[in-house]
Amino acid sequence: MANETLKVAVIDQNPIRAAILVDGLEEAGEVEITLISSTSDLLSRIFAIDPDVILIDLEDHSRDVLEQMFQVSRDVRRPIAMFVDHSDKLMIDQAVEAGVSAYIVDGLVKSRVRPILDMTISRFNAFSRLRDELEKTRGALEDRKVIDRAKGILMRTKKIDEPAAYALLRKTAMNEKKKIAEIARSVITASELLG
Repeated sequence: MANETLKVAVIDQNPIRAAILVDGLEEAGEVEITLISSTSDLLSRIFAIDPDVILIDLEDHSRDVLEQMFQVSRDVRRPIAMFVDHSDKLMIDQAVEAGVSAYIVDGLVKSRVRPILDMTISRFNAFSRLRDELEKTRGALEDRKVIDRAKGILMRTKKIDEPAAYALLRKTAMNEKKKIAEIARSVITASELLG
């Protein structure tokens, strides 16, 4: 992203504070800025803009505004930095839970915008890698359980041992040009249908 123009959505209802963010972004260069000064229909506007990064400045800490910002963070998988004037542990927990990449308390200074933008992107990318690895690991564990269950069915119905059951699954998968887990799911489905 460093050599491409970044599309940055700035959500800020206060024109003075928004100007600080926009000036800081313009000094950072290679940035296309879309300023959103109203929170009405916010989520659909964010999807329409499709930004690379979202900067949210929250001067208003009302419950509705906070929930709307956390909703954006949950639904839009993008690096998000949230600037607030003051905070408490509950707000921090909610922001982290919602996927906010950077939560900056009392840090709205033009000269800090670029470093915060870079840090937000880096943290988001690191978290995304961890999330992808976790999903792959969960998928592998689920496949392992399905294969073990299918081996058990084959061992019972064909009166074979575990290595033979696995070899049968593997050979069938190779012949069908499918993954072993797919064949295992078919074995389980067939077993359930035949009772």
